[in-house]
Parts: sequence; C-alpha cells; structure tokens
Amino acid sequence: MLERIHEIPGVLLSADEYLDDFWPNFRKIDDVFWKLERVQSFREPNEPGWVAMLEGDWDRSMKLVDGGCGVVGEGEGRVERFSRRRIRIVEQPVTPYVQWEMHVLALREAAAEQVRVLDAGEVAEQEVGRRLPELVVLGTVAMYEVTYDASGRHSGARRIDDREVIAACRGELDKMFAAGEEFRAYYEREIVPLPAPRMTV
Repeated sequence: MLERIHEIPGVLLSADEYLDDFWPNFRKIDDVFWKLERVQSFREPNEPGWVAMLEGDWDRSMKLVDGGCGVVGEGEGRVERFSRRRIRIVEQPVTPYVQWEMHVLALREAAAEQVRVLDAGEVAEQEVGRRLPELVVLGTVAMYEVTYDASGRHSGARRIDDREVIAACRGELDKMFAAGEEFRAYYEREIVPLPAPRMTV
C-alpha cells in the first residue's frame, strides 16, 4: 500500500493549509504517531542549525542542535497519551542533510521518539519506478503524504481520509519499524565518526 499512496485520492493542501489541518488532528491522536522519511535532502531555512550547516559552519550547527534548535516544536514537550515512531530510510553515502538530521534525531530519540533506521536497499522492492512517500500518520485520525518542491522545501501535503488505507499503511509501517535498526546503535556506528560534511552551494 505504501508504494501506491500517490495513486490514492486525497485533499490537496498548501503548506499553510497543512499546518492548519494538522494541529487540530494532532490533538485527536488516538494511537501511534508515525513518520516515514525517505527523501535524503530537504531545505530547512527556518532551522538555524541547518542554515549554519549550509554556510559551512558545522561546529556552530552542532552547538545549535545541542542547544535544542529544531528538536521540540509546537504541541510537543508535554506528556502525551500516544507513542511517536519514526522510520528514517538512509542511502549511502549519507547526505549532509541526513548527517545533520541524525544529530537532531539523537536528541529527539532521547527525549520523546522511538526511531528506527532502514537502509534504502531494504525497501528497493517497493520502489520500482518511484520512491516511497514522505508520510505522517496521526493514529487512526488522519494521514498525510507530505510534499516538497524540486529544491527540497516543504510545499504542503495531501490528506488521505480512507480508513482502510490508513489501517493498511499502519500495518506496513509496523513491519518496517520491526525490521529497522535501533537508532542509537546506527547513530553511534555510522554517524558519530563522520567528519563535517562538505557543503556545495
């Protein structure tokens, strides 16, 4: 089902409309909050740590990450009645964005999230002709295929309301999560030893 999400009818939302739609549904979550990340490079111009990395100042970027920039957002940082689970698919060699994001996830994982990592080769059979989607699932309440423009900047989402589709995707995410590597082991082995990324603009 995950590989067919782009074919499923959905409500097209701009970036602002997505946020307006997301937060009321976020407050209604009745089960696991899922996030599936597949794209290897995003643009995060509102994140000071990402901007510092783009400017080639890795040390400042890491100080900002350690200081909590980009770690806790609206609606977070409180005791919740649901679990947060993220699946991060990674290609080799690791992109500068993924390297930076993994340091952010190290704090998120310690604070609130359960994170697993999957090598892109593990999902190759599902990606014939098209990558898996960027997906956010709010329990059984709502599911969004999050969209990005050609530069990697967030452009909005498609909200999918079909409960059978949501249930099928949740089942597949469960299996992917079980097959993924524990974040901390992956992070310590593959990310921590890496030198600062070389940025090209």
